[in-house]
Amino acid sequence: MDNKTTFIPDKEKLEEAYEKNKPVLSAVLFGIENQLKNILKLASKPTYKSRVKSFSSYYKKILRVKPESMGKQDLPVLTDLIGIRVICAFLEDLAEVEKQIVANFDIVEIERKGASRTFSEFGYESVHILIKIPEKLKNGKDERVQLPPGLVCEIQIRTILQDAWAEVEHELVYKSEFSPFDLPLRRKLASMNASLSLSDIIFQEIRDYQNKLNKEMDLRRSIFYEQADTLSREQMSDSITEESMPVFENRNSSLPYVHGTIDDLILEAIHAHNTGELEKAIGIYTQIITAQPQPNNIVLSVILKHRGMARFSQNKYKESLADFLASVEKDPKNFRSLYYIGIVYSIQGDDEKAIDYFTQSLALNEYQSHVYYRRALAQYHRCNFDLASEDLTRAHNLGLDNDDCKKLREILSAKSEFSV
Repeated sequence: MDNKTTFIPDKEKLEEAYEKNKPVLSAVLFGIENQLKNILKLASKPTYKSRVKSFSSYYKKILRVKPESMGKQDLPVLTDLIGIRVICAFLEDLAEVEKQIVANFDIVEIERKGASRTFSEFGYESVHILIKIPEKLKNGKDERVQLPPGLVCEIQIRTILQDAWAEVEHELVYKSEFSPFDLPLRRKLASMNASLSLSDIIFQEIRDYQNKLNKEMDLRRSIFYEQADTLSREQMSDSITEESMPVFENRNSSLPYVHGTIDDLILEAIHAHNTGELEKAIGIYTQIITAQPQPNNIVLSVILKHRGMARFSQNKYKESLADFLASVEKDPKNFRSLYYIGIVYSIQGDDEKAIDYFTQSLALNEYQSHVYYRRALAQYHRCNFDLASEDLTRAHNLGLDNDDCKKLREILSAKSEFSV
């Protein structure tokens, strides 16, 4: 008869071995978790759950699965004796976490739990990765206690919703004497599973949409600042002319994923703005602003700011200023609109008003390096050289030290030497 099926472990000796090894198992687990926290780089910070399997659970599973090391070592090894769960916000994070784990650990096995289930079966997906214990964690402080031969660590990767389902499912199904074989109950569980799966997909779609929007907004802001910087440089050299003002090329490009909601319209407008279709962008912004019922004041403030930036790109500074002022009227805490008002006044040569609005913007957000630079430039134009130097230092301390800053610093230094 097969010894593997007839061998019954001595529970007391097994528990003694378990308790003896538990401190070193906990230390190894702590080390692996810290290593994961150091190597995993995601836009959304994951959370971690780690545990050494309780003796009760360990003993029940030993009797059930009868591992190969049964009877060959004091503490027979299970693949999930120690485990860490990495819980991510979005579905896109799962593949990235797996990729980074594979790149940094010695992998024994990767299993995708639940991947083969049909839509009618309850249960939830989870990626389980078995890793070898890193060499630097094998030698503990107590040389009398060695890691059980063949020990591995199981790392589970799940989304927040996958983890929530797994916890509830464990309580309802695996830890209960009652298993829901009744068809209506099974249907309810399957329905909940489908709802959570769909929620994960929707969250990811929203995340993808946000990423697209943020990318477009970053580009649009960069173009706006580039134009303002160009005009400021010309202003410093007193060579600003109507002909030198940049107008953006119309690249005639539209997005394929616009369907008509306000969010979609905003994305389409910003994309049109970025590709030089300024009239189209302004038309869409105006459509949102004049819609009935009107969006709330916070949304209106943002849209007015965008339309002002598009008009600024057309060198229509009067209309641009009106939009930025209206934006602040809708939302007095819109520090970017206050900053943009200051830029328009600065371009128009009204440095006193520019300084006032730069100061208002900084009062709401003091960590804007570019605002300090522009206030420094306005102070320079008003011959307030000491104040300009102070703002330039603040901009430098916040990490802004581009060619424009260096040029202004050189000019201020020369003015200082001349005055002495």
